[in-house]
Amino acid sequence: MPEKRPKKATQQIVEGYPASAADQGIKSPSADSARSRVIIVMPAYNAAKTLERTYRDIPHEIVSKIILVDDVSKDDTVAVARQLGLDVIIHRQNLGYGGNQKTCYDAALEAGGDAVVMLHPDYQYDATRIPAMVEPILEGKQDIMLGSRFLGDPLAGGMPRWKFISNRFLTTVENVAFGLHLSEYHTGFRAYSRHALETIPYRLNSNDFVFDQEFMAQAVACKLRIGEIAVPTRYFEEASSVNFRRSVIYGLSTLKVVLRFLLHRLRIQPSRKLAAREPTGQRGASRRV
Repeated sequence: MPEKRPKKATQQIVEGYPASAADQGIKSPSADSARSRVIIVMPAYNAAKTLERTYRDIPHEIVSKIILVDDVSKDDTVAVARQLGLDVIIHRQNLGYGGNQKTCYDAALEAGGDAVVMLHPDYQYDATRIPAMVEPILEGKQDIMLGSRFLGDPLAGGMPRWKFISNRFLTTVENVAFGLHLSEYHTGFRAYSRHALETIPYRLNSNDFVFDQEFMAQAVACKLRIGEIAVPTRYFEEASSVNFRRSVIYGLSTLKVVLRFLLHRLRIQPSRKLAAREPTGQRGASRRV
């Protein structure tokens, strides 16, 4: 069983979204300053077996708060999260991967995060890379950082070859459409500045897996700065994975996102999703879109 922490966990239960729930890279000893700004969010579903291992890899000295949003898990995810002392938000109904992230980012903005790291609690991505992820954001050099499997060798980490090929194809299409040269768009390890989360109307996005690609199209349309670092990954039985059928649906949905972006950029069919939202104004108050 996970070791109990002295910190008392907080918990919030929501019907859909919370009402307004609205050393690698960091230059230390301003740990107090870093700790007040970095928030980890974990969109969770049946992560009880891997949550503690993920948690122990997090560099806690630079983190202010860890928020886990549970999407109606059928295992002991919530119990493990409470014992680890995480801030827990529980959905009353399953909202999907994108819907879970919407709650995560609302909560992170409400908590005053300056750098928000989205980390899957399935122990697939190397959480020790968090300092290198947030440094460019805290220094004002980037708005979004991606943890790329393709700056290393994902096949050596166990990525199935069909996933490798489909990822390469979709990433090439997106690079051409977006005018970027990223090695990967489909990672589950991302960091955002407060400015990025307050600029992008993420609440208009899908509740499904294509949420991330809609977010990237919005980031490009809003001219946000995007960087990436290499992040090792692990593929094993408990790590979350999308099956082949869902992957096909995801791939087709991604191509639709690219098409919508091109039609918007060419002013053939402007999209409300791809326009920046108004500034939130006061720190800590996230707006509904």
